[in-house]
Order: sequence, then structure tokens, then C-alpha cells
Amino acid sequence: MHGIQHASGNFIIIMDADLSHHPKAIPQFIKKQREGNYDVVTGTRYVPGGGVDGWNLKRKLISRGANYLASILLSPGVSDLTGSFRLFKKEKLEHLMRLVQSKGYVFQMEIIVRAVYDLNLSIAEVPITFVDRIYGDSKLGGNEIVAYLQGLLALFLHI
Repeated sequence: MHGIQHASGNFIIIMDADLSHHPKAIPQFIKKQREGNYDVVTGTRYVPGGGVDGWNLKRKLISRGANYLASILLSPGVSDLTGSFRLFKKEKLEHLMRLVQSKGYVFQMEIIVRAVYDLNLSIAEVPITFVDRIYGDSKLGGNEIVAYLQGLLALFLHI
């Protein structure tokens, strides 16, 4: 919240600091936002033109499965709930952050679900290619998967 409150612009872009989300995609987000004055523009790996580089089959299946299950239970109208490359109108993100309760992987899903169901925000998607990190390790493990499923159930009961 501290960074959001001190940002001087009208928009906030959230992306992975390890450059798994390439900054070269930012102009696409801005263009899409301007096309429809959207409240949120989210990057997606799961539409034509999007994708993932550097993931093994297990990681791809987990990600696809998580998004498929969420789309069935939550019907948010967004193809990539677990992604984190997004552009927000600053005032909308400030409001969303007051509502969001979860941490970890569930956070990304909850912010979109609350944007759709609690605030009725307009959301658009742009295709992105996610590149697996070169340095460091993924935090995705058994505990995160269980937390995701618990968060998914809580959001399902919320809507």
C-alpha cells in the first residue's frame, strides 16, 4: 500500500521484478487501456499470442489446472487468474487492496475476483509470454497448492 499511496501517476503497473514479465509489453497494456478506458488490463498466457517459456510439463499442468478450476468455479471472465502482470487505474487498485485478504498465489486470483464481483470493474486482457526466471527458485510447492485450493474455496463461497 505504501508504494501505491506514493505513486504520482494515475496508473499502477504490477509485474515480477525478476523480469519474467518483460517491460517491452507495457505499451500493449497502455494501448489496450486507452482503447476501452479499462479499470484493469491483465496479461494472459492463455490466449493466442501468449505463452510460457522455460517451464517443464509439471509446472504447465499445475498452472493450467489452477486456472481451469478457478474459471469453472468462479467464472470471472478472465483467462489467466494466476498471472501477475497487470495495469490498474490507481484509485481502483487502492480500493481493491482494502478488500483483498489473501497472500501468496491466491492474492492474484482474489484481486481479479473482487474486481469483477465486488467492484464491477472493467477488465481487458493482452497476450504475454511469461519467461521462467533465470535466478532463484519458484516458491510453488505443496503448501502453496493447498493454500490456493483453500483460497479458491473461500472465494467461491464469497461470490
